[in-house]
Amino acid sequence: MSTTDRIAAAWVDDRAYLIAIASRILADPTEAEDIVQDAFARLAVQCVEELEDLRGWLVVVVRRLALDRLGCAHRRLSRPSDPHTLATAGSEPEGPDPADRVTLDDEVRRALAVVLDCLSPAERAAFLLHDVFGISYERIAEFVGRTPSACRQLASRARRSIRDNEPSTPRTASIPSLQPVVESFIAACSGGDLEALTRTLHTDVSGWATADDRRVGFAAGIENVAERLLFFLGPRSGWLLLPLSLDDGMAVLATKGGEPVALLRLDISGGRIQSMHAVLLPA
Repeated sequence: MSTTDRIAAAWVDDRAYLIAIASRILADPTEAEDIVQDAFARLAVQCVEELEDLRGWLVVVVRRLALDRLGCAHRRLSRPSDPHTLATAGSEPEGPDPADRVTLDDEVRRALAVVLDCLSPAERAAFLLHDVFGISYERIAEFVGRTPSACRQLASRARRSIRDNEPSTPRTASIPSLQPVVESFIAACSGGDLEALTRTLHTDVSGWATADDRRVGFAAGIENVAERLLFFLGPRSGWLLLPLSLDDGMAVLATKGGEPVALLRLDISGGRIQSMHAVLLPA
């Protein structure tokens, strides 16, 4: 199939899905349409032959552009009203194009931080998982231990805080003592470093996974758990791991090709991970 045919097929097959993704983030169908058209315009100047998964590429770019646009609106509200300060701020150079890279990495974390700093951990988790990654409220409820209705209310409050109110003092963030553990855990998994990974785990660590509310796997013991973690989350998996703050702890969101594939809730005590529960998400 020629490059033009591949792009045309993606427009027909994926455009509605991409608009839905952008609309969840922006809550504006017109802006969502603009974002998707921008993404396809960027695709047209790429070396399409080198892109195995056009849909995955487009999903990542659409999410980044939508987050960038939402972040720009949030920053405009954050600017002081003093005209001299505004003049100075307006002269600042623009940041890098949000679609220059096509992997969800530190750039996405920075974009998310701009719009999520004013939220509580519970609101942040609900908004991120549902509005950005499209995970159902039922799945989120299973993961965070709340009802679907409560998760829906948290996401709704988050949207109001981001879109309707001027930014205020940041709400409670992740528990400081837990953040380094999660960052070390993600770095060890992503780098395939077994020794570093074992340093983040308790000697009696255990973990299990569920899919469709059914347990599909269990492991116990530091060596067994560490080996399984590297098998499923290591560099060969192609999964990107992102830290996620909950109202009562920390978690990890795993994505592949811009799509969420798993949520991993971590029980941390004494600077080490004691247990973990992975919720596998439907493809």
